[in-house]
Amino acid sequence: MSLAPALPADTERSVDELLALVAEGNERAFAAFYDGTASRVLGLVRRILVDPAQSEEVTQEVFFAAWQEAPQFDPAKGTALAWLLMRARRRAIDRVRSSQASRDRDTVVGIRDHESSRDDVAEKAEVLVEHHRVARAMGDLTKVHREALELTYYGGFTQSEAAIRAGVPIGTMKTRIRDALIALRKHVSAA
Repeated sequence: MSLAPALPADTERSVDELLALVAEGNERAFAAFYDGTASRVLGLVRRILVDPAQSEEVTQEVFFAAWQEAPQFDPAKGTALAWLLMRARRRAIDRVRSSQASRDRDTVVGIRDHESSRDDVAEKAEVLVEHHRVARAMGDLTKVHREALELTYYGGFTQSEAAIRAGVPIGTMKTRIRDALIALRKHVSAA
């Protein structure tokens, strides 16, 4: 990038004029542009972000982007200061949203990964008691109902495969399974 001529030391320029020179690559104009606007940009960003370190970081990003995007400034659409402050506001809001999304993700992961304390002994005892109740209830079922459940739930067969193994039509097997589950539920809840 070629450097534009230096600014005369005795000339004060408006922010709009400075940004036009910045668009031409004038580093001294950029320094003057920065000096004239940095406190306003930092103040705006700080009101949005609150955190001083993040505010300084975002302000630096805003001026870096202003250096790169200065040729896009159109004085017909507004002042250079308004252009700069709008960019600062947008970048600060993006940072807030990004931080919130990150906190939300951390919360979700923390909740998902948090193992609640539990009593393994009590849980195993409860499973064992339930197992005995189901085993007793299975013994109270009729032979065809017990066979239907054993084939489908314990044997891992589909209803069609269980019907073939039992030598009955699929509709009969479905009815046996339904009736067996109803009877099993009654026996388990009664025990």
